[in-house]
Amino acid sequence: MKSVYLFGIVLSIILGSFFNWMLCCESYNINVVEADYGTSDKVAALASPFIIRDLTGNFEFKSDSNFYFNRSNFIIKRPVSSQIDKGVTSLKSYIGNQNNKFVDITGFYDPAEENNSAFPNLGLARANAVKNYLLSLGVSSKKLNIHGSAKEGLVLQDQSIVEGPIAVTITENANIKDAQAIIDNIKEQPIVLHFDSGKSSIELNQSQREKYLSMVRALDKVDNVSILVEGHTDNTGEAEGNLVLGKKRADFIKDYLVSNGIAPIRIQTISKGQHEPIASNDTPQGRAQNRRIVITVN
Repeated sequence: MKSVYLFGIVLSIILGSFFNWMLCCESYNINVVEADYGTSDKVAALASPFIIRDLTGNFEFKSDSNFYFNRSNFIIKRPVSSQIDKGVTSLKSYIGNQNNKFVDITGFYDPAEENNSAFPNLGLARANAVKNYLLSLGVSSKKLNIHGSAKEGLVLQDQSIVEGPIAVTITENANIKDAQAIIDNIKEQPIVLHFDSGKSSIELNQSQREKYLSMVRALDKVDNVSILVEGHTDNTGEAEGNLVLGKKRADFIKDYLVSNGIAPIRIQTISKGQHEPIASNDTPQGRAQNRRIVITVN
């Protein structure tokens, strides 16, 4: 009987040592997974908080939830936490009638990410997406300003989802001093895009991206102004058919602008067809100049 008792003790020790070894190894494996993200403390910070802070006052909101984006993307992943909605509602109430209070929304991007937006950088596109979200909850566009900044080592989930690349602060800086002057400048020097035959994609150069950013910022500050997209063609084919073609191209650009954060109601499209050439249609080079889209404001 004593031998059976001793055998039980020895067996318990052996089993305990075995399971302790198993748990130790399992814990080590978890740490390896954490290291794949960078460091274990970065994984612990995956729930990076969403903070709204008044730099010149006493308002502060903090939530463990945040905005999320796919890598190299600027569309907010849904659903957005109700905690963030609560914070935005508090923000709206706080800045409501304070004429000297404005909101700076800064979007961050890793330089290694691709920028497929119309903005000069992906951070601005993300900030604009968050701005539109605040607008949907009733915050005035005249109170909101967008910025973009490069930031290496953004927190990732599953190596593909960027967590919380957004900073929101309340300031007393309106940022845009004369939005109407910007509108007037765009009227004089609109964005002009040229269409090759069969072209189905948009690629803005850096100057056009900067002008687009100015347009977006000014639209937020000036009432009763909309974007006008004009479609133009060369004189190949029938004039009536070219009117239809010009409208299709204008509508194509409208869809592109909507995907980049402009409300559809603020965009008008028209077609001038072949009736307003800027170069001779007698040469291939001239016809290429006439196949164009003009993005302006009215």
